[in-house]
Amino acid sequence: MPSASNSCGAIFDVPAAQHGLAEIEQKSSAPDFWQDQEKAQAVLQERKQLEDRVNAGKSLASRISDLDTYFHLAREEATSDQRESLLDDISKEVATLDTYVSGLETKTLLSGESDQLNAILTVKSGAGGIESQDWAEMLLRMYLRWAEGKGFRATVLDSSPGEEAGIKSATARIEGENAYGMLVGESGVHRLVRISPFDQQARRHTSFASVFVIPEIDDRIEIVVRPEDLRIDTFRAGGHGGQNVNKVESAVRFTHLPTGIVVQCQNERSQHKNREFAMKVLKSQLYELELEKRRAEAHKLDASKPEISFGSQIRSYVMQPYQMIKDHRTKFERGDVQKVFDGDLDPFIHAYLLYRRESGER
Repeated sequence: MPSASNSCGAIFDVPAAQHGLAEIEQKSSAPDFWQDQEKAQAVLQERKQLEDRVNAGKSLASRISDLDTYFHLAREEATSDQRESLLDDISKEVATLDTYVSGLETKTLLSGESDQLNAILTVKSGAGGIESQDWAEMLLRMYLRWAEGKGFRATVLDSSPGEEAGIKSATARIEGENAYGMLVGESGVHRLVRISPFDQQARRHTSFASVFVIPEIDDRIEIVVRPEDLRIDTFRAGGHGGQNVNKVESAVRFTHLPTGIVVQCQNERSQHKNREFAMKVLKSQLYELELEKRRAEAHKLDASKPEISFGSQIRSYVMQPYQMIKDHRTKFERGDVQKVFDGDLDPFIHAYLLYRRESGER
């Protein structure tokens, strides 16, 4: 494949990215570059995106060149055993390349207004008591394992335990590049079908839990919360946390009176820290509420557009009588249920981003 490098350069527009990097280097070396901190950070973020594009183009070209070499070697081998061995190596390389290209495609699909931001993810159990509460905890674990695998930082800001097992609800902050863009498609109702570990008669149960993902707004997005619109309550935190827990009112609850939004945080020992995180979550929810209003107006203008609401069932996880996870929007399916529960969500995320692009959703 002599033109591999050129074709990859066309896909990622490597020459244009290199030209852009040269311009940014000139800007960043100017004496007054850091006088405007916000503008400087935006320029540095653009530089990172251009560097990623250049590196991706070079890496893909190199991988394709390696595959081309493998094929040449396979054709030149004298014995069938040697050819079979090389073909096995080629098969492994193709699988690795496929995963790499899929990851690159996912990045190109993350072009939404808030995709690059951190995510605030809330899991709530549905009707069904202990069954749905256990299911909610399983979902939370799945997302925390996914974040860990991506090298993201995940912090559980608030958690309400179930009566016997599981959780009633929990809110986690996921910090990482494009965290919101990758997780936004997880918003909706998740359905589990399994033989209940809590049923002595070993009957099959169906449980529901909902997931809600919003972007954590950054300093570039201004959301004003007036003091008179806010009621602040403090209380003693529950759960683990050292000697401070249950002795000092470090946990906080914000109630935004105009909208009725309630946010609480009890993860930190310091009330000041809990206030800071609670305010971030509140502002993010107010931002998402405004975006929802805009989407509702857009849907009114396009009556033919299918409505996707928070209450819709988006995915089913079937463990009995067979094993299958199916996304009802994208029709994507996987049979290795445990692997998904352990955080292997990227194929579902990639399928949703393709679906979003094709359907025009944001």
